[in-house]
Amino acid sequence: MGNFINFLEQKFMPFAAKLAGQRHLNALKDGIILAMPMIIIGSVFLILGYLPIPGYADFMAGLFGDQWLTKLNYPVDATFNMMALIAAFGIAYRLAERYGLDAITSGAISLCAFLLATPFNVPFIPQGANEAVDVAGAIPVALMGSKGLFVAMLIAMFSTEVYRFIVNKNIVIKMPDGVPPAVSKSFVALIPGFVIILLVWIIRLIIENTHFGSIHNIIGDLLAKPLGLLGGSMFGMIISVSLIQLLWSAGLHGSNIVSGVMAPIWLNATGENMEAFKAGKELPNIITQQFLDVFVNIGGSGATFGLVLVMLIWAKSQQMKQLGKLSAGPGVFMINEPIIFGMPIVMNPLLIIPFFLVPIVNVITTYLAMDWGIVAKPAGIAIPWTTPPIIGGYLATGGHISGALMQLFNIALGFLIYLPFFKIWDKQKQKEEQQVQQ
Repeated sequence: MGNFINFLEQKFMPFAAKLAGQRHLNALKDGIILAMPMIIIGSVFLILGYLPIPGYADFMAGLFGDQWLTKLNYPVDATFNMMALIAAFGIAYRLAERYGLDAITSGAISLCAFLLATPFNVPFIPQGANEAVDVAGAIPVALMGSKGLFVAMLIAMFSTEVYRFIVNKNIVIKMPDGVPPAVSKSFVALIPGFVIILLVWIIRLIIENTHFGSIHNIIGDLLAKPLGLLGGSMFGMIISVSLIQLLWSAGLHGSNIVSGVMAPIWLNATGENMEAFKAGKELPNIITQQFLDVFVNIGGSGATFGLVLVMLIWAKSQQMKQLGKLSAGPGVFMINEPIIFGMPIVMNPLLIIPFFLVPIVNVITTYLAMDWGIVAKPAGIAIPWTTPPIIGGYLATGGHISGALMQLFNIALGFLIYLPFFKIWDKQKQKEEQQVQQ
């Protein structure tokens, strides 16, 4: 145990701390978080469109007409399906902040560059025609959402780095001191903005003369598919979860660090499931963002909701009894920092073992149950990660009771796995309290 602690302190923690402070990963995480409120709002309308209530469809048709479902999807397209557009601005904004640049200007340039990299053509079949034609000037909603997220990430970082380089070289237009600051900043951005747009335009022209056709196709073929195979597999999720737990064990926010890399993959899978769910087709993905948030991390990273129940039922030491009471409320809403730092789990070799084991078991049980058709797959409904257990499983699967039962099963497994380790820890704390009283 001592060697393990020394390894974490001397070898792992410096590397993990450096990774946690990496500006590009933080900008990716924060930029995508900027889109999360809109994703959740869009998911609310998605839930309203598919409530499993007898007579609900007829009721809605009576209020909004036969096209009620199409009308209810308008907000979905304007929120959920705009995540890449928002991320293109948000990632550049956050990265520019870390460089001390004008963040709003950087975000605006990135947004325009992302739109420039996206072909404004959509296939359309006129009435009576046999073949589709391209309608120029139409922004494809699909590429503004999860399908365009990788391109948005790359464009945002590329444009901000070019912007930083030009500003640092002082190749900018400076206005006299009497000019209002807003006007002065706009002129400072003129040359960097022109260079970025010019570079993206040239890149687009070059790519259009290849078999790829657009940068979106390159990302899909060369990057997204291989990463998606890792992120969309049970083995890939086990690796991701293990890394999250390893980081948390060292006192670092593992979810935030890993999600900077993996969240775009999981969100893309969420978007694909959402489209299939809307169309009434079979859901293509098991691994999505909701798979992790709802079925794996029940109670927070480490699936500590089962540990909360163990504390409330089995705790003998006063410290653990009080911690159980304090952690119950936050735990219901998937917040477990009181346990991670209050028990603590951080740098605690005894409790690190179930902290690793429980979420990995949850990945395996949930994936197999969904793969075998016992439990419904996540329907692409991005419910808030703070949604309480049972309710979260029901909503995330589009109103299937199997989702709620899966959460109950995983909570029970977590309870049983945490119990023997907690008993040992609680006994140690009880002895410490008795020694103090003597």
